[in-house]
Amino acid sequence: MKAYLFLVVTAIIFSGNIIVGKAMNELPPYTIAFFRVFIALIVVLPLGWKQVKAYQATFKQEWKAILALGLTGVAFFNSFIYASLQFTSSTNVAIMEASIPVFTILFSLLFLGERLKGMQWLGVILSMGGAIWVITEGSWEIIRKLAFNQGDVIMLAAVATWVAYSILVKFHMSKFPIYGSLVIMLVIANMVLLPIAALEWGAYGFPNIFQMNHALGLLYLGIFPSLIALVLWNKGVEEVGPSQASIFLNLLPVFVIAGSLFFLGEEITMTQIIGALVVISGVLLTTKRKEHTCSEKYIQKKQSS
Repeated sequence: MKAYLFLVVTAIIFSGNIIVGKAMNELPPYTIAFFRVFIALIVVLPLGWKQVKAYQATFKQEWKAILALGLTGVAFFNSFIYASLQFTSSTNVAIMEASIPVFTILFSLLFLGERLKGMQWLGVILSMGGAIWVITEGSWEIIRKLAFNQGDVIMLAAVATWVAYSILVKFHMSKFPIYGSLVIMLVIANMVLLPIAALEWGAYGFPNIFQMNHALGLLYLGIFPSLIALVLWNKGVEEVGPSQASIFLNLLPVFVIAGSLFFLGEEITMTQIIGALVVISGVLLTTKRKEHTCSEKYIQKKQSS
């Protein structure tokens, strides 16, 4: 029961990442992303520095893997989310983010040799259809003219980035200590995002990050999604397994729709409600998988050899 509570709280925190990101969209997206990882690094450094030194040889040997993990999961995934929130609603972002497990399974089928059953394929089709429904606002005319919302297209890039990160995690994350790897990935993200954020500062001026709303928002992004949610997620996965834990990502649209309604005053449309229900239904069908997939067995075999 405690594990399920951890996973629900994690979904709430991740939903807050989207809502706070939307509330702060007067700040440039890469500026938000940079200060998020900067604050997170300050918080995590005391927890992970000893692990960084203890596993120094491992990090050097596996530098390509940790670099790819840092670029995809830490640097650009959230950068794309904040960029998409400049143009689309937080609800659309949450609905599309909830489809990540489905796209991960599709890519795992292509690159890891995982196999899907009939009901899982139905789930893939439903989730993809729901995401397309949200992007096109249920209009065939938009499909015909390819007049997609710019933010929705950017969010597709975020989804693709997280899928790549998830596949990398399956192969490489078990090699690294949790806090030490987070320190390294955050250092990578800071180094990559700082020059991009500096370009935004040159174009728009340095933002007033010490304004109360901005400061509180950045502190939330740097501490809760980046650290607390990670710890709770890992504890939940340890108790119930990754497949069952991933189902809790389906709660994102529910929490974000509620939060956007109460905190942001966003209007919730029937298109979004239908899209959310379809995506959630599809993901529930797709994530009903065996505990040990082909890729997991393959990885376990490689690690034991």
